[in-house]
Amino acid sequence: MLKLGIISDTHGALNETARAIKLFREHAVQTVIHCGDIGDATIIKALQKMETHFVLGNMDKDKEVLRIAIEATGNHFHGLFGFIEKLGKRIAFMHGDNSERFEHESKSGNWDLLCFGHTHVAEIQHRNSTVLLNPGAFIRAVPSVAIVTLPDLTVEMMDV
Repeated sequence: MLKLGIISDTHGALNETARAIKLFREHAVQTVIHCGDIGDATIIKALQKMETHFVLGNMDKDKEVLRIAIEATGNHFHGLFGFIEKLGKRIAFMHGDNSERFEHESKSGNWDLLCFGHTHVAEIQHRNSTVLLNPGAFIRAVPSVAIVTLPDLTVEMMDV
């Protein structure tokens, strides 16, 4: 069993990020996926002690600064689209602002789990054999994240 913490649209909200990290630790999350709109390097530093995979969002204007900050923490920078494999599950992640790419990836059948953000709306959908997951955002009245348990792809949405 492995637990993934899914986070998106932090937009530099450090207090909410700290609460999310605490929640992830309480639930024994081993790997974090950030689906973009990071905000700034303070978010990256806050996540440095957890294995974290980052993609960029449409509001991440200082792309090179963010890339350098991510790599300086020893974490993983994936540009605009990332994927990992854990316990035999293929997991892709993107911000979701490129609707054409999102539609292609969500219908491709290549992924067991496709994580995204951008809309700031927490949701879980199933498209054929792919689970589509948006954990929500931190600039909403009630910030939220998701925890995914592998290999069975159980998703738990949580307020931060």
